[in-house]
Amino acid sequence: GATIVGAFYLGNTTAERLYFVALAGMGMLTTVGVIVSMDTYGPVSDNAHGIAEMSGGLGERADEIMTGLDAVGNTTKAITKGMAIATAVLAATSLFGSFEVALEGAGYHFLGIRIDHPDVLVGLLIGGAVPFLFASLAIRAVGRAASQVVVEVRNQFREHPGIMEGTELPEYGRVVDICTKTSLRELMTPGLLAVLSPIIVGFFLKAEALGAFLAGAILTGQLLAVMLSNAGGAWDNAKKLVEEGKYGGKGSEPHKATVIGDTVGDPFKDTAGPALNPLIKVMNLVALLVAPLVVKYGTSGGGHLAVRIVVSVGAAAVLGVMIWYSKSRRVEIFASGSEPSTSARAN
Repeated sequence: GATIVGAFYLGNTTAERLYFVALAGMGMLTTVGVIVSMDTYGPVSDNAHGIAEMSGGLGERADEIMTGLDAVGNTTKAITKGMAIATAVLAATSLFGSFEVALEGAGYHFLGIRIDHPDVLVGLLIGGAVPFLFASLAIRAVGRAASQVVVEVRNQFREHPGIMEGTELPEYGRVVDICTKTSLRELMTPGLLAVLSPIIVGFFLKAEALGAFLAGAILTGQLLAVMLSNAGGAWDNAKKLVEEGKYGGKGSEPHKATVIGDTVGDPFKDTAGPALNPLIKVMNLVALLVAPLVVKYGTSGGGHLAVRIVVSVGAAAVLGVMIWYSKSRRVEIFASGSEPSTSARAN
C-alpha cells in the first residue's frame, strides 16, 4: 500500500501516476533472481527430506538436519509468496487505472467509485467475495485429486501384494496420470470464474459497479493470499516442531492436531494462495478488454437492455452450472463396510 501511494504521488497527471505505479512493480521484479532462488530452495529441501525418510538408514542426526532445512524452506516460500503478491497487486493497480482510461476513451465520464449507489456497493461486495469462492474451489479441487490418488494407491496395494513385500514395483505412471488429468479438469471452474465474473458485473450493473468490483477483488484478494500463504507455512512448521519432541512429540494429541493443520495448510500455501495472484490480474485484464462494450451497451435504447440481460444471465448461468458441478462432485475413499473407526482416522 505504501509503495502504491508513494509511486502515485510522484506524478502530476493520471497517466504519469499510473506509469510510476507500473515502474514500482518493475522495480520489485528486478529482484526476481533472488526471489526465484529462495522459492526454489523450499521444494528442494522438502524433496530431500522426503527422499531421506523413504530411504531410511541415514540416522537420527541426518533426519534432524533435513527437518530443520525443510522448516526453513517453508519460511522462505512464505517470504517469496509475499513478494509475488505485492507485484501482482501493483500490476492489478496499473490495470485498474488502464480500465478507467479505457472507460473514458469509450465516452464514459468516470466520476469515481461512489459506494453510496446501491449497484456500485453490490459490485464492491461481489468483488470482495470472488477471491473467497475461488480459493474454496481450488482447495476442494486439491482434496478431490488427493482422494483419487488415495483410492488408486489402495487399489495397487490390494491388487499387487508384492509392492509391500518389495518384490514388485508400483505403477507410478497411473498416479501421475490422475494428478495431471485432474488438475486440468479442475481448472475449468476457477478459470471461468475469473473470466466471466467481470463480464457479468459489467453488463448487469454497468461500468461504475465493475470498477467497484475490481477494487473489492484487489483488496480482499491480496489480503486473503497473504493469509493463506502464511497460515499454510506456519501449520507445516508447527507439525515439525511437535515431531521434534515439543508439546508431547509424535503420537500425542497436539501432534494429531498439527497433522490435520498441515494437511489443510498444504493447499492453502501451495494452491489457493499463489493462485489468487493471477486471479486478480486476469479479472482486471478482462474488465479492460470488455470496457468499451460495457460502455456501449450501458446506455438505454437500441435494444441495449436486451443485450445486457442476455449476456449477463447467460454468463451467470454457465458459471453457476460449473460451480454446482464442481461442488457436487465427491470421491468415495472408503469402500462400503471398510470405513475406519474414529481412532483409526485420528492416526
